[in-house]
Amino acid sequence: MSFILIIALMAQSSKTVEVRFTEVAPRIDGMIEDIWQTADSAYNFVQYEPYEKEEPEQKTSVYVLQDEENLYFAFRCYADKYAPFACFTKDEDNIRVSIDPFGSKTTGYYFLVFASELIWDGWVMDDGREWDDSWEGIWSRAVGVYDNRLEAEIKIPFKSIRYKKGLSEWGVQFLRYTSANKETDYWTEVDHSEGELVSKWGTLKGVNPQTTGCYFELYPECYVRYDRYYYEGEDSIKTKPNFSSFKKFISDPPLTLNMKWDITPQTTLNATIYPDFAQIESDPFTLNLGRYPTYLRERRPFFIEGTDIFRMSGFGDWGFFQDIQLFYSRKIGKSMNGDAVPIIGGLKLTNKSQNWNMGLLSAYTDKYEVIDSIIEPYKGYSVFRMKRSIMGTSDIGLLFSGTLENEDNYNYAVGIDGVYRKGASQLIVQGATSKKNEKQGFAFTSGFHTLLKDFRIFGSAMVVQDSFDVSDIGFVPWVGMQRYRLFAGPFKTFSRGFLRAISANAGIRVTQEPGDSNRSYNGLLELIPEYRNRWGNYISFSYGKQYEVDTNYIFRSANLNTWGNLLGQHLDFGCWYGYTYNYLRGFPAYRGSNWFSLSYSIMPNLSTGVRTNLWIEWDTTNTIISMMPSIRPNFFARFTADMSLSIFSEFVMTTPGSDLNATELYSVRPGLLFTWNFRPKSWLYIALNDYHAQDNTGALQHQYLIGAVKAKYLLYF
Repeated sequence: MSFILIIALMAQSSKTVEVRFTEVAPRIDGMIEDIWQTADSAYNFVQYEPYEKEEPEQKTSVYVLQDEENLYFAFRCYADKYAPFACFTKDEDNIRVSIDPFGSKTTGYYFLVFASELIWDGWVMDDGREWDDSWEGIWSRAVGVYDNRLEAEIKIPFKSIRYKKGLSEWGVQFLRYTSANKETDYWTEVDHSEGELVSKWGTLKGVNPQTTGCYFELYPECYVRYDRYYYEGEDSIKTKPNFSSFKKFISDPPLTLNMKWDITPQTTLNATIYPDFAQIESDPFTLNLGRYPTYLRERRPFFIEGTDIFRMSGFGDWGFFQDIQLFYSRKIGKSMNGDAVPIIGGLKLTNKSQNWNMGLLSAYTDKYEVIDSIIEPYKGYSVFRMKRSIMGTSDIGLLFSGTLENEDNYNYAVGIDGVYRKGASQLIVQGATSKKNEKQGFAFTSGFHTLLKDFRIFGSAMVVQDSFDVSDIGFVPWVGMQRYRLFAGPFKTFSRGFLRAISANAGIRVTQEPGDSNRSYNGLLELIPEYRNRWGNYISFSYGKQYEVDTNYIFRSANLNTWGNLLGQHLDFGCWYGYTYNYLRGFPAYRGSNWFSLSYSIMPNLSTGVRTNLWIEWDTTNTIISMMPSIRPNFFARFTADMSLSIFSEFVMTTPGSDLNATELYSVRPGLLFTWNFRPKSWLYIALNDYHAQDNTGALQHQYLIGAVKAKYLLYF
């Protein structure tokens, strides 16, 4: 019996599907025609949820073809029990193709198509531990929704992706999700304890791209922009294009030129000239009462593409490990006085192969002046990354980042990292040295995670010297900190019943805060149940002795978070309360954070939603001294799969003590964003942000008004 089980597992882990050549390209119209009958097919999917490793309730077949220039996939999702469901604003059926065209066993592309023809695409990294949607590819899809089946067709031009030349076997994974019974099925088996690992994908055999010539993208952006900033006694108005003088028009043109050239299937050159990153999206308000700055996600296209290369490896969403981020792209063209430092240009060269990842990025920023006073001078930035795969799914790497103003004002850092991966287990080691204006420092971090049957162990260590400084190029604000964490506990999955999985962890955190010679010791208990209906909870408690800012106290905290799918809509709410140091006030006391978010589908094309937060502060006598609620309602309309309109308004209020009658409006930010993806990588944006906030006297004053119309058009060779 054991022998039969071993054979079955071997067969499961070595699934293959052959790519067959066709002279006649299939029509991408959402209807599988006769040409697909010549293709090989992938079938025998395995259920992942709600009942892991069981046979799916409905069958799925995937067909694969190629011609000289394109790779084609067709999904036939049988729907005998549950009719296919498509809806722009609700949980809906979807399918996904993931490919590893490098043979890397760690990195790949994914192409996600919903029944409504909405799409997502991006990178899969770190053997499935990181998913990044920053990549925007050129590919097409069509979906047909019928009474007893869903059919989806995908066309991926070989010129739109990178691949190892001469490699005929690619990694591949297929996914199908059925919204009616919340069922997720994979082609190759996925274990809940490991997650979806690239190294365990199946094999796509016989791939043979035959395109020749150079793949070249040229996409100019033109825009009209109006910025008005309100200062005491005067207003500042900026418009683009600026016709006040010919010199001003030439030095600050209303046109951005972007270029992408795939020199080889593995090597790509990107360039940008005078990019304008108008406030298409605004960062949401958050109240930061801690010691360290808030990390802000990158939103600018030139920098988000290629983030898989210019980064050190991590553990995904796990919060116990912090990598050394020597390159933080938001330092380039950073925000100052509500505006942004202009970028003159940028250049990026990247190469991806089976065993090597390499990248070089360079950017140059203009000077930034306010009333004829130079606040930020001309600056150059450079980043270099090199990574080598070893032992199949592991790798080692080197990263350099630096910025130079002049010979007396510079900042650079060099880091090395190594990652060992085997199944669910992973070990990361990172070290870096920095130099800023003759000041040198060192930083080190390491983390590991392993699963031994039904028992999980994970931990991390971080040491950052007082003299380590990457403030001009990276995001490592924990200068002078030492932090050690070790956790362990059972992890159990269940094949039946309302509980799908549960993990319980206990551990200790040892921290030495910057400027303090004493160490803090905190114990942590956490419980994470995951339910069969895709709901989940996170519950944690922490307690221990804390030393901070020459103050010692007993730290304690409680955290409760609940998430799930309610009537096809995502719901998330929770709270955190703790006794900790309040850096805004300068003393240790209780404080709390509460949040709630929900979206609601009014009709298939229209939804509304809300995100609320409530921050509460106490003083040292346990008296509430301030509450700050925020509410961000929004309306979202999707006219087609490629055209949408979002209207939002963010209200932030202040309440002295607990007197709700004395609540005042602290700030308000209404805005809208219209997007139209009218052809591949070609977009039209219309954006508006209007911001009011309290001044020093407490009066609500207009701060700025920003409006922008931007068009981006792809010329594809």
